[in-house]
Amino acid sequence: MKNLLKLTKISAFAACLMFVAYAEAEDKIVIDGSTTVGPISKAFADFYKENNGGVNITISESGSGNGVKSLMNGACDIANMSRFMKSSEFKACADKGIMPVAHVVAFDGLAVIVNPQNKVGALTLAQIADIYTGKITNWKQVGGDDAEIVVISRDTNSGTYETFNEVALKKQAITPKAEYVGSNGQARTRVNSTKNAIAYVGLGFVDNSVKALSVNGTLPSASSIVSGKYAISRPLFMFTNAYPKMGSRVYDFVTLHLTKEGREIVRELGYIPVCE
Repeated sequence: MKNLLKLTKISAFAACLMFVAYAEAEDKIVIDGSTTVGPISKAFADFYKENNGGVNITISESGSGNGVKSLMNGACDIANMSRFMKSSEFKACADKGIMPVAHVVAFDGLAVIVNPQNKVGALTLAQIADIYTGKITNWKQVGGDDAEIVVISRDTNSGTYETFNEVALKKQAITPKAEYVGSNGQARTRVNSTKNAIAYVGLGFVDNSVKALSVNGTLPSASSIVSGKYAISRPLFMFTNAYPKMGSRVYDFVTLHLTKEGREIVRELGYIPVCE
C-alpha cells in the first residue's frame, strides 16, 4: 500500500510538472528569421501581448536561412522568411520530422535606394543588374556625377538578397567590390552616410534619410506592388511546423494579419496587407 501511495504521489508530481511545462510552452512564442519580416513580428507581438496577458514572445532576426534552421531544430515556433522555402530546406525539415507550413502575412517590394544628394532618380532593371555585376561602375554612366558607385548588398543568407539576386540580377554573380551588410537597417544607414552608395531594402525601410529610385519607370509603392507594375516585389512569410492548432497562441499570432487590426499594423509599417 505504501509503495502504491508513493507511486501515486510520484505520478501526480510528474503530471504536475508536465502541466507546468505545457503551460509554459503555451505561454511562450519563439520567432526567428528575416530582418524584413522582423518589424511585422515585433509590432504583432506588442499588439498581441497588450491584448493577451501572460504570454512571452521572443524575436530574433538572424536571416531567412537561419530561421529555417531554427524551425528545423525545434528552436523556434515561427520562422520569418522574406522568400519561399527552398526544396532542399523542405527536405531537410522533413528528414527531421518537421513539416513546414507557409503563412503569407504581407506583400513587399524591394526598393533600390541611393543617397538623397544623388542626382539619379531612375534606373532600368538592366542598369541595376549592370551596377551590381560590375559592368557599370561610375554614376556618370547612368546620368549622375563622375563618381565611383559604392555597391551595398545584403548578406547571402538573407531572403532579401536571394529575391534581389533572382529577380533583378537573374542569378548573376555580384561584383567582388560589393560590401555586404546584415540587415535592411544597416543598408539604409550605409546609403544615408555615403553619397555615392546604392543598396536595396524592403519597402518598409524607406524613409526620408534615403531616396527610392524609379525602376523601369515605376516607383515602389503599395499600389504599384499590388498591381504588379513594380518590377521587384515578393510575398513575406511566417512558417510553422505543421498547421498550428486552432485557438493556440501560435495560431492566433500567424493569423493576426487577417484581422482588421493586423492589416492596419502591416499598412502602418509600409508593407501591403494580403487582404482588404
